[in-house]
Amino acid sequence: MQILGVVGSPRRGGNTEILVDEILDGATEAGAEIEKIILDALDIRPCKGCFACSKTHECVQDDDMKMVIVKMQESQAWVLGTPIYWWGPSAQFKAFLDRWVSIPRTLFRGKKTILTIPCGGGSESYARHTVDMLDDILSYLGMEHFATILAPGFGKRGEVRSAPDILSAARQAGNDIIKKI
Repeated sequence: MQILGVVGSPRRGGNTEILVDEILDGATEAGAEIEKIILDALDIRPCKGCFACSKTHECVQDDDMKMVIVKMQESQAWVLGTPIYWWGPSAQFKAFLDRWVSIPRTLFRGKKTILTIPCGGGSESYARHTVDMLDDILSYLGMEHFATILAPGFGKRGEVRSAPDILSAARQAGNDIIKKI
């Protein structure tokens, strides 16, 4: 079993990466092989909206998204992590997400996902647009939205480490998703 962690935060060692790591640690405990990518460390250009991919099912851009697609394909489950910036995902995560348009729909069907979304605002409502957007996308693509780990009120780097209940829920979600594959 392979699980892919995707960190959509440009802040290394921040709350998003900590939560993705906790989920991956839980998956490892359940026997999964894991891999993590940091979107900000990759060259993933925004979608150009040219729709050349509608004929070829491949993006015309020659960047790191090609490698990411291979990793997505090899994994049965994905951990998708993004902080909230102005009620939406980070620019890095949104560019990654927009590039899904070039991927054949068969790659997505049946994949399980865990979303992890920390935000500086003290209410889960700050994440509602991002969660709803991702719910709709995952459903449209035939994916299973297995769990969401929200962490409102954690804006400072690493601050989520002071929330053992959230860390525990993240680790448990990683463990549980592997048991369901």
